[in-house]
Amino acid sequence: MPKYHATVPAQGGAADISEDAQRRLRLAGAVAAVLLVWGASAWTAAHLHTDPALHTVALFLHLAALVVGFGAVLAIDYYGLLWMLGRRTLRQVVDFTAPLHVPVWGGLTGLVLSGVLLEPQLSSGLTQVKLGLVLLIALNGVYASTLHRRLEEYEGIRPPARLLARGAVSATVSQAGWWGAVLIGFYNTQH
Repeated sequence: MPKYHATVPAQGGAADISEDAQRRLRLAGAVAAVLLVWGASAWTAAHLHTDPALHTVALFLHLAALVVGFGAVLAIDYYGLLWMLGRRTLRQVVDFTAPLHVPVWGGLTGLVLSGVLLEPQLSSGLTQVKLGLVLLIALNGVYASTLHRRLEEYEGIRPPARLLARGAVSATVSQAGWWGAVLIGFYNTQH
């Protein structure tokens, strides 16, 4: 059962913000941060020109960030699959995947920052789709982090089917977004 806490008056008589309100505020802040970074990176990419040496370094960093971020995503989803097959408990999955959020976000941040230096052709339809996929991946990551925190609340009992279905949809969106962005990136380097 999820843990719910009653609102407790703070010192001075003012009521604390409820746990649900705090969760919504954190979610709104994370979404705003993602949108701000995404918009700033797209704007910067349109106005920045790099020399060939910096472009080469940025390409290496881009590939390294892809390995770190997407590798962690694949590990998380693999552990989720092991749970679905009955080979891991939900507690094992939640405990194993919790620290992997850092390399996922680190890799995604590295991809965005290095991608700015790769001078993407923003007028290209495929590049625009890729940028949309990157935004989708990041927003889904915020959502997945929220789902992870909710799953942590279910100690020893099966979460509701609706919550599990939301997790499956989030994992599917994540895989589609990452693979789509990788394929478009690969295609763009060949043409």
